Amino acid sequence: MIIATATAAALVLLAGCGSGDDAARDGGNASPGTRLAVVATTPEVADFVRTVGGGDVTVTQIIKPNVDPHDYEPTPADIQAIGKAAVVVKNGVGLEEWLDQTIESAGFKGAVVDSSQGVALREGGHEEGEGHEEGEEAHEGEEYDPHIWHNPQNAKTMVANIEKGLAAADPAHAAAFAGNLRNYTAELDKLDADNEAAFARIPADQRKLVTNHDAFGYYVDRYRLQFVGSVIPSLDTSAELSAKQLNDLVAKIKATGAKAIFAESSLPPKSAEAIAKQAGVKVIGGEDALYGDSLGAEGTPQGTYLGAERHNTQVIVTALGG
Repeated sequence: MIIATATAAALVLLAGCGSGDDAARDGGNASPGTRLAVVATTPEVADFVRTVGGGDVTVTQIIKPNVDPHDYEPTPADIQAIGKAAVVVKNGVGLEEWLDQTIESAGFKGAVVDSSQGVALREGGHEEGEGHEEGEEAHEGEEYDPHIWHNPQNAKTMVANIEKGLAAADPAHAAAFAGNLRNYTAELDKLDADNEAAFARIPADQRKLVTNHDAFGYYVDRYRLQFVGSVIPSLDTSAELSAKQLNDLVAKIKATGAKAIFAESSLPPKSAEAIAKQAGVKVIGGEDALYGDSLGAEGTPQGTYLGAERHNTQVIVTALGG
């Protein structure tokens, strides 16, 4: 499928100041000795902000672990948190369709950071596109895959955008943000190298992936896997398999010799289990479910981006190589 070079207007800094208890602001900047109040939309983005911001930010995470972000509905508490924040950080690429209206309702006048700026977007197929630039529309007339974080190289771009946004909102702590970014970038490079080494041990004809929904396109591209299909035939989770699509997926699993269907932590496994039974393969779920749209519970290794991605690779490699 043709890949377009479109983009969501990525880093938007709107002058203004808000009220709140978490950070003092002067034209949107935190005063010395205070922490910058940041709202982050998804678990992945919130983890990036905490890592780059360190002790100089206070982060309110909107979407909690194992909550499906595709059909999220903001709460009054979300609106209140955004109204008090100095910075809002989002994933972008249309994942948070609810956010613009929520920001308007909150009367927010601070900085909105779109972490997807510069990421090579993919639409539908499993090819890589070109990076998008500020000022272009990321999904004008097309549906782009918002699950950009599953390629650690994309995650590097995301955290760089976040560091830029935090430094603009709080110049007094810019040096600390830059140092945190350098350290975390090295960890992302190690994650990427470890993933590549893990898949290199599996023959190419065994690297076949069947998931709950089409959330791993960037991962498939990066590590040269074969995407066989998904239980929910969509980039989001609202679609359902027709009878024909169900039969086609079962036939494709059998024809390709795929070994398993990988359930996801934020989605119920019942449909995956039914299809796996017809196809004669196993379902990888429970504690081994993949983190497709979410991270694990706070305080667990999978509660961080690095931990969740290591978990995903370990589970997939073990199942495909076993």
